[in-house]
Amino acid sequence: MVTGPAEALEHELAVLLRRSRTINRETARSVHPDLEPEAYSLLVRLDIVGDSRPSDLAAYFGIGKPTLSRQVQLLERLGLVSREADPTDGRAVRLKLSPEGLEKVHAARAARRQRLHDRLTDWPAEDMTQLATLLGRLNALL
Repeated sequence: MVTGPAEALEHELAVLLRRSRTINRETARSVHPDLEPEAYSLLVRLDIVGDSRPSDLAAYFGIGKPTLSRQVQLLERLGLVSREADPTDGRAVRLKLSPEGLEKVHAARAARRQRLHDRLTDWPAEDMTQLATLLGRLNALL
């Protein structure tokens, strides 16, 4: 039973996170049936930042290098990511989306945005703006 504002917020966040995991899983599978949500997140990050060192990705997601390496190997096998020599350090590599990876990530992100837009068609713009602002404040705290 929800008894106060903090409990109500915790409950709604738990529901949102559970639904978000489901949406992430569905979105990842829209890119490739074998793709896990965590690996999809790597694709999105590479789409946002362009190319990146594996160590920077591991730090951003707070995961170990072996975990990242397994995910990157899968993404390479699926033809979604490629490696390039790092121009600033001959010993290092940079990861980037392949042309196929870029196309599939853009299509998946557009479809995801469209699904959200379709569900919020009755929401006033002010409500969406306010929710985005409040979520931004919460994310900054977390």
